[in-house]
Amino acid sequence: MSSSPELIELVEFLHSTHPAVIQLAINNLVGFSQGPHKAVFSNNQYEPIKDLKRLSQEVFDKQVVTDALTILANLCEDVTIRDLIVEDEDYLNWLALQICNVKNTHADLMCILLTNLAKNDAINKILDMTMPTSETFPSGTIIDSLMDCFVKGHDRSLNPAAEFDYLAYFFADISRFNQGRSFFITEQQYDGVVPLQKLLVFTEFHKSKIRREGVASTIKNSLFDTNAHMKLLSDEKINLLPYILLPLAGPEEIDEDEMFDLPEELQLLDADKKREPEASIICTHLESLLLLCTTRQGREYLRSKSVYSIIRELHKAVENEDVADLCDRLVQMLQRDEAPEEENIEIESDDDDKIVEVA
Repeated sequence: MSSSPELIELVEFLHSTHPAVIQLAINNLVGFSQGPHKAVFSNNQYEPIKDLKRLSQEVFDKQVVTDALTILANLCEDVTIRDLIVEDEDYLNWLALQICNVKNTHADLMCILLTNLAKNDAINKILDMTMPTSETFPSGTIIDSLMDCFVKGHDRSLNPAAEFDYLAYFFADISRFNQGRSFFITEQQYDGVVPLQKLLVFTEFHKSKIRREGVASTIKNSLFDTNAHMKLLSDEKINLLPYILLPLAGPEEIDEDEMFDLPEELQLLDADKKREPEASIICTHLESLLLLCTTRQGREYLRSKSVYSIIRELHKAVENEDVADLCDRLVQMLQRDEAPEEENIEIESDDDDKIVEVA
């Protein structure tokens, strides 16, 4: 769809030398950053994108910064525009550093933009970016500092203007790539902690669906590295399994002979224990369990922890076809007789990000 002369004139005003003209133009352009009219931002070989990146870094007007970031975040649906932003290493570095600026009033909006950029594998450059160390961010790497923002800032105690919830989706996206996945399952030198471990507490963070959903997906994506399964399950400092099972567990009573085989965190749950309310998040956790079933060692570990009992009660309690299908597949994995020579089962993600067995 071709853009009207009036719209083209508006985007040309973005590089005006008059602040009032810029303010008026960018405010009117926010509404055109979605839908068919967004093509105007490709005008003159994407010159408006350069203007928007520059304006998002201005400090003279908070509303101009808000509008510029909003437009850029919306335009990330366009692959070409997303590439133009994420492949600008200087801008990506600036964006990530600003999220870690605890006085930044635009940090949450910047988290949304960063998340929208993470569909491009050029986002992996962020894993190698550094920053000065400080008492708040002792690591010296940007990715560790973003993790600190997410963990320490969930209650606005780090930055009163930000909750950093959307970093959960950013983590989920970068964990789709081998380099990102490696980060989440590798102990970091500066604190001796596996990053995935820091996220686990948020699987039952009922204040924020975004956090629960993003963390669940990050766990699942990290489990595509089957070599890490037993460390994540058996290392007491990480203790992965209870954080996957707790969202799946409800108030149902389980027989004593099964209950005391469960991880301690799932024994003697309160009668008012609430199950994860979102079926899509339940499905993600079930897919994580399916991935843990890809190795014989993993299947035997899940059996030893009475995982079947949780899946059985979940299947009875939740009326959702996708949940039921995944429960059935897990039961088949856990209740099957193992052939003497059988070790690993190949499982991968399909185009819809669902876990499927490979014949």
